[in-house]
Amino acid sequence: MKVSVQEAPFDFAAEMAGFGVGRADVGAVVSFTGVVRDDTGRMQALELEHYPGMTERAVTKITEEAMARWNLADALVIHRHGRLGIGEQIMMVATAARHRGDAFAAAEFLMDYLKSRAPFWKKEHGLDGETDWVAAKGSDEDALKRW
Repeated sequence: MKVSVQEAPFDFAAEMAGFGVGRADVGAVVSFTGVVRDDTGRMQALELEHYPGMTERAVTKITEEAMARWNLADALVIHRHGRLGIGEQIMMVATAARHRGDAFAAAEFLMDYLKSRAPFWKKEHGLDGETDWVAAKGSDEDALKRW
């Protein structure tokens, strides 16, 4: 299991190289990479703040929960912080399990958690120089209810 909260970009291919491969207990590997998007056409960048130590502990705890709940062979969670431009990778999740259902469910669980509960604070930077904190969305809260 690997959890990383980092400012630096990550190399998806390097992170996935060998992940879950060659293990007798792995029949499925699922991965997801989140990218900064602009739904309004007026955003220049997204800034993520966090409390070092607290964020890593929280993300590690939920990753350990996913490992146990779906009997994962391995899990990888990377989440970036700092100022990110449109189109930059913001996070990735990878899971490895005996069966694809567990790998998919665990990956979705982790993604829903990272979107709604991980202790990150997001601020949009507009093209006009204005900034605005991103509010929680009802749809993100609804997604958590299935878990």
